[in-house]
Amino acid sequence: MTPFGLEVEGLSKRYGDARIVDNVSFTAAEGELLVLVGPSGAGKSTLLRLIAGLVPHDSGTIRIRGRDVGQLPPARRETALVFQSYALFPHMTIAENLSFGMRARGVERARSDARVAEVATALGLGPMLTRYPRELSGGERQRVALGRAMLREPELFLMDEPLSNLDAQLRVQTRGEIVRLHSRLRTTTLYVTHDQTEALGMGDRIGVVNRGRLEQIGTPTEVYHHPRSLFVARFIGTPAMNTLPVMAMPSEQVEWHGHFIDLPKRLQSALSPRAELVLGVRPEDVSVQGSRWAQGAAPAEPIAATVDLVEPTGDQIYLELEVHGSLLVTRVEPDFRIRRGDRVNFWFHTASVHLFDPRTELAVAEGNAG
Repeated sequence: MTPFGLEVEGLSKRYGDARIVDNVSFTAAEGELLVLVGPSGAGKSTLLRLIAGLVPHDSGTIRIRGRDVGQLPPARRETALVFQSYALFPHMTIAENLSFGMRARGVERARSDARVAEVATALGLGPMLTRYPRELSGGERQRVALGRAMLREPELFLMDEPLSNLDAQLRVQTRGEIVRLHSRLRTTTLYVTHDQTEALGMGDRIGVVNRGRLEQIGTPTEVYHHPRSLFVARFIGTPAMNTLPVMAMPSEQVEWHGHFIDLPKRLQSALSPRAELVLGVRPEDVSVQGSRWAQGAAPAEPIAATVDLVEPTGDQIYLELEVHGSLLVTRVEPDFRIRRGDRVNFWFHTASVHLFDPRTELAVAEGNAG
């Protein structure tokens, strides 16, 4: 049986009274690109450094391809790290930067030169080998850092926010290069980012980290459509999921500001009459009457709202709707004629709604937890 590319079990790290990484367990399959995503300070980078051996862990187990590396120094863990700072030697050419690690390990010059040429070609760095880092753009320097990591031929790539110093357009371009590179190499990769769009677009699976704990791990589709907690629901997706305080009713509905919302059968078993709950609905599941993007026919009693904000984004328009002092976000087609202050009717696509317990902040139905 092929071992996992990476196994982490019960990993924890404290600094004083602060638990930075709190009993984290997960696996990454051999050749998988697993993305850890969460806000700044969530513990993502510390978790990566624990796996790399740059920071000692307090408890837990780390295995790379079945080998327990928890007590090994970083150099013996067979990992390669790529950070947001490129850490290139400014006095060396790109070729010298790429070959530095192999020279330090005593690799024969002919083999080193051949490998540098191979990796440089793969990353589009061939014409730049005689240049110095100062002569390259940020994206090109990040490709050099990736190439240097590749030349270690590691068992595990560890990438800590490698694109955060790039502008938006270059981030998208370099993100694609990393995904294509991973598809070619199939080396197990753990990638850390705070950008949930980056995570959804890159990962075979994504793990959502919050306050040192792994809240959910799954495919991008699973995490987006079946969030297991309010944090995941609100963090994953742009704009964020609308979360509304509601009251469960005996008629297998929930009530919000005097409006009664039907629930799909997968959620009805979770209802206790008069229980306080949180209804989650993504912007694309809020239908505005008159929009071509509205889902299904308007119900007999749609909800009336005032348009509080109109935000065109080119390919769509985001609307912020005000209902009895509550705000929620939806979207309409780019040519939808609407202005701030207009009155509209809307409804929820109830087949796609979610329910959460406001005390535990967890999804309240198994079918909703994914």
